[in-house]
Amino acid sequence: MMSRLILIRPGCTEFDEQQRIQGTLDLPLSDRGEDQQRQLLSELADTDIDLVFTSPTEPALTSAEQLAEMHGVECRVVPQLANVDQGLWQGLQWEELRRKQPRVYKQLQEDPCCVCPPEGESLTDALARVREGLERPLKKKGRLVIVAPDPVACLIEAIVNKTPVADIAPACTGRCGTWVPLHEVDEVTSAVELPTISAAALKPA
Repeated sequence: MMSRLILIRPGCTEFDEQQRIQGTLDLPLSDRGEDQQRQLLSELADTDIDLVFTSPTEPALTSAEQLAEMHGVECRVVPQLANVDQGLWQGLQWEELRRKQPRVYKQLQEDPCCVCPPEGESLTDALARVREGLERPLKKKGRLVIVAPDPVACLIEAIVNKTPVADIAPACTGRCGTWVPLHEVDEVTSAVELPTISAAALKPA
């Protein structure tokens, strides 16, 4: 039996609007994000959903709970789908990082795997963590939803679709408040493989 999977990026926060690096910080939806959330719920109102999985990082968690309540289904938190820990970069504007640490910024463009934010985690470590978190959800059958913010949403998308990780940015990518159907998941896909991280994968929004 095939399973259908939808990936939802929650609406934006004030950090998203300000192009600040949010990382694992829990922030509420901004006014704009609330409008995006209402639009998402409206768009998915007639979509059949059996189970919702979510990142524990806000605002993904609240958004997932609202969606699950609307459809009368269970919402399960997957701790391994927490957003990428950006360490001491959290709260910085992306442009500020480029200006104050140009050499690090250049490294991020050329080989993002070799850069780890101070007191944070590397993309390679985050990818392995997310892979582990997806193992059980991808064994479920039915019409499934995963709610997660960028950049961890990009990692999820790459793992499920078995494609290289590309166009990753620690700040808002402009895709807040959107949803995308991923490839149908079968039993073979449940043995999740790690995709490669391409050069210059981490780009500014």
